[in-house]
Amino acid sequence: MNMLLRRNSSQLRLLAAAAARSVSAQVQLVRSSSTDNDSSAITPITPSTHAIGKTNITRKPSHVADVDIKKSVFISQSHDIFTNLALEDWLYKNFDFSRHHVLLLWANDPCVVIGRHQNPFTEANVSQLLERGVTLARRNSGGGAVYHDRGNLNCTFFTPRERYDRKYNLNIVTRALFREWAIKAEINERDDIVIMNKKISGTAAKLGRPNSYHHCTILASANKLHLGESLLKEEANYISRATSSVRSPIRNLCDINRNVNVSQLLSAVGYEYLRTAATSLEDGGSAQTMNQRGFQLINPTEKWFPGIEKLRASYSCWEWVIGKTPKFSVEKDLELKGDEHGIKIKLNVDVENGLMTDIAIKLPQNEQRIPVVTPLLGKPYTEQNLRAIIGALQLVSKTNVQQAMNGSI
Repeated sequence: MNMLLRRNSSQLRLLAAAAARSVSAQVQLVRSSSTDNDSSAITPITPSTHAIGKTNITRKPSHVADVDIKKSVFISQSHDIFTNLALEDWLYKNFDFSRHHVLLLWANDPCVVIGRHQNPFTEANVSQLLERGVTLARRNSGGGAVYHDRGNLNCTFFTPRERYDRKYNLNIVTRALFREWAIKAEINERDDIVIMNKKISGTAAKLGRPNSYHHCTILASANKLHLGESLLKEEANYISRATSSVRSPIRNLCDINRNVNVSQLLSAVGYEYLRTAATSLEDGGSAQTMNQRGFQLINPTEKWFPGIEKLRASYSCWEWVIGKTPKFSVEKDLELKGDEHGIKIKLNVDVENGLMTDIAIKLPQNEQRIPVVTPLLGKPYTEQNLRAIIGALQLVSKTNVQQAMNGSI
């Protein structure tokens, strides 16, 4: 096994070095358009030239035989979550996968990534993430919130929509784990990869026309303490129709086999992908591997991928990360000072497009709402702003609240 790992690592470095010089001459790209019937192609990209030409996009990839489909493993050289999300989106929008399937492998610096339709405030304490230097990002696919760091490998399987096969992709991962480390993993009913009922991989997808992708995470040696802390939310009642994550116990692969690390995991999954037939779980061995396009180092910059900087800006902007949050409300029970019993009230904050549009209090036994006058109305919702409102209300006397309820002030 050790000999195999050394050989794989050496072969990976040789393939990657060669690919770095020639990757842009090996790919054919497609420019996406507003309709499926109007598309144009561009010639292979090089860092210095971006000549634009014309070609026809294959619309019936199901008629392409397996032997005519080549496979590549792209390895992103960026660890920035917004850059990698932009790269993923760029390939999804511009690449022709009809005869060339791609597995993109990437890892990020510490971040929490939520699904397209999620509320970040129900998934994590956003203010604490920023204080700890953990980036918050929103991806363009569905699914739940996940924590990433350099101990987590991300896999994105790109195919035409007609060839989308989530089970095939997940089996590539489980087969790689067994072949390399004899680790037996299972795929559960939620399409998570689990070992002894503990999750090592979650999954999500983006299905469009003509392309699709399925991506999953693999926990190799992620910081589980930081993972747990990053996914703790503010203690308040959030009323939201946003997609909620399903919490599951997790496990690192290094807890199963201490020899597992991200670089070897990348190699194992990449080789399993290359040695497997394009549309069936048929192992073609080294003959199949040598017939593919191999590992290719990808530098996600504007010179390689024209327009990627604009995509990155759209993924990193407040309007996408926070402003895209579905409308929600926050309720918090408070007790105001007064006589020995005080008075219990409920704070209610309505949030739309990430901004606090209505702030009011009411008695638990009474639906009468009293607007709260605060300069924070219309400002972005954050846990810090919520606590500032609570702090100001706790200085209000019980008598003033009762007078307000009676309409005397």
